[in-house]
Amino acid sequence: MGSERARKIVEELAFLADVKINGDRPWDIQVHDHRFYDRILRQESLGLGEAYMDRWWDCDALDQFFMKITRARLDRVVLNNKRFLWRLFISKYFNLQSLKRAFIVGEKHYDLDNNLYEKILDPLMVYSCAYWKEANNLVDAQKAKLDLICRKVGLKKGDRILDIGCGWGSFSWYAATYYDVEVVGITISREQAKLAEERCKGLPVEIRIQDYRLMDEKFDHLISIGMFEHVGPKNYREYF
Repeated sequence: MGSERARKIVEELAFLADVKINGDRPWDIQVHDHRFYDRILRQESLGLGEAYMDRWWDCDALDQFFMKITRARLDRVVLNNKRFLWRLFISKYFNLQSLKRAFIVGEKHYDLDNNLYEKILDPLMVYSCAYWKEANNLVDAQKAKLDLICRKVGLKKGDRILDIGCGWGSFSWYAATYYDVEVVGITISREQAKLAEERCKGLPVEIRIQDYRLMDEKFDHLISIGMFEHVGPKNYREYF
């Protein structure tokens, strides 16, 4: 969808919630990147949140902003908005997570400076939810989550594991270190692969820049943590 058309749709929806793009009220949002509009229509609430993290927009009063868009029930409004429904149709029936586009996502999102992610994530850089049942800090909670996964799939010494969407190698490192297994971690990000290789140096871990759809090998276990959101409905069957 063209950025101008997308901008008009987003502005119209925002107006219904009493929010003005680049307005001067505390709850009005300031857009700093024109790609913001297409991203909202493509990814909806997820795109709104990630665009904020990417600093594509900001707002002086986030609490008031979210209160207004929540009360406006924009999810109901879009059902009667043909332009928005057309964008959803495109997303559903066309593969926006094709092999080519997948690597574009890797470049745009994950190939940012690793120092940025090191500053906002835990030391293991797990980048997904933690397990807090018996943990009192983020590091222990992330290790507990990784260990829970290892135990749930029944890892045993000598197993060969495929880690789909290995990120910066947190699970690959943990499994190889504490369960004495061999791991192949795949990612579509060159920056992630670079850091994962450094962190897993000396361990039976192989990090590859490769899409999961190009894998044709045998493993004892398949692991995929926090990557499913990137698969897309058109690829669910192939992914599973």
